Amino acid sequence: MIKKTISLTAEGKKELERELKELIDGRPAISERIATARAFGDLSENEEYSSARNEQKMAESRILEIQDILKNAKLIRGGKRTKVELGASVSLNFGGRKLEYTIVGPTEANPLEGKISNESPIGKALLGHKAGESFDFNGKKVKIVEIQ
Repeated sequence: MIKKTISLTAEGKKELERELKELIDGRPAISERIATARAFGDLSENEEYSSARNEQKMAESRILEIQDILKNAKLIRGGKRTKVELGASVSLNFGGRKLEYTIVGPTEANPLEGKISNESPIGKALLGHKAGESFDFNGKKVKIVEIQ
């Protein structure tokens, strides 16, 4: 599976630990669905059985993935920042629009929540810049207003 170090915020680590607990706690219910479906006989045409086994495979795969991520996780430190780095929250003027992002590792990235990966094009472009600096990104002027 994953062999490289994964950068996570403390919040991201807690979220993965919560998901892992839910998946592990859900194992008995999936096993019960499989057992109930088996009672109906011929498994080759039993959609409920196939569905429950598929759910079990996906859950077990995700459990292994999360365990691997947590094993290889490196927590992103908090605190005051003077430049854009992992864990920083930035306020931008992006081509005249005000945007706010938090720079996270790819595992936590969710642009709809304002979390962008340090490996994304804009994430890479922001890294290392200081508040007040401007640069061009895809033909638009980006000014870093504030870093937290």
